[in-house]
Amino acid sequence: MSDLLLLHGALGATSTLHPLQQLLEADFTVHTLNFQGHGGRAMPPAPFRIEFFAEDVLRYLDQHKLQHVDIFGYSMGGYVALSLALQHPDRIRRIFTLATKFAWSPETAAKEVKMLQPDKVQEKVPAFAALLAKRHQPHEWQEVMHRTADMMQHLGSYPLLTEETLSRIPMPIRVSVGDRDNMVSLQETAWAYQHLPNASLQVFPDTHHPLEKVDLSQLQHELRQFFGKTAV
Repeated sequence: MSDLLLLHGALGATSTLHPLQQLLEADFTVHTLNFQGHGGRAMPPAPFRIEFFAEDVLRYLDQHKLQHVDIFGYSMGGYVALSLALQHPDRIRRIFTLATKFAWSPETAAKEVKMLQPDKVQEKVPAFAALLAKRHQPHEWQEVMHRTADMMQHLGSYPLLTEETLSRIPMPIRVSVGDRDNMVSLQETAWAYQHLPNASLQVFPDTHHPLEKVDLSQLQHELRQFFGKTAV
């Protein structure tokens, strides 16, 4: 079976991908990893950055002797996968992204950061705060959120995926988004599709941003079809 690596989103961890992983294990050798500072993994001395998370992936591939791999990246995980593809296109066969935000500017970053205020999250969505606490223990989930906000602000000023860089990513890529996603627009997803030289675009109906609200059986079907199209 071919190797398929699943990459989690911001504030996520491998645990968020377990339901999807279980559905895919009959068809792929499935791999997952926690980015630094996520899911209880050691907090890095440096700030959170997409480039460092891409290095996490490369390190994982080397440690597990995976010369080539397919990648499914959810949200931030898709941005990490494409960033890695820029630097090491020889290590990735195909990429499937879902709900990945491509439109980064100081204005969009400021909008996202407004939702990453631990005090407000604790007050307004205590169940989510409790979930984050469990997901990232023994680290404080508040620190994970603060570092994520800092990363988004940096990305807003220095986006890695631009018209020019996207045009240099050669492998087959499927960019997808839910039609009810209130964080990622169809327009920005189509923009990425238009600048990737070997891409396809997919819109999932009646689908919101959180992975927990995605129809995983439908996603499993699409992943099997996409990653099965090209001979390994």
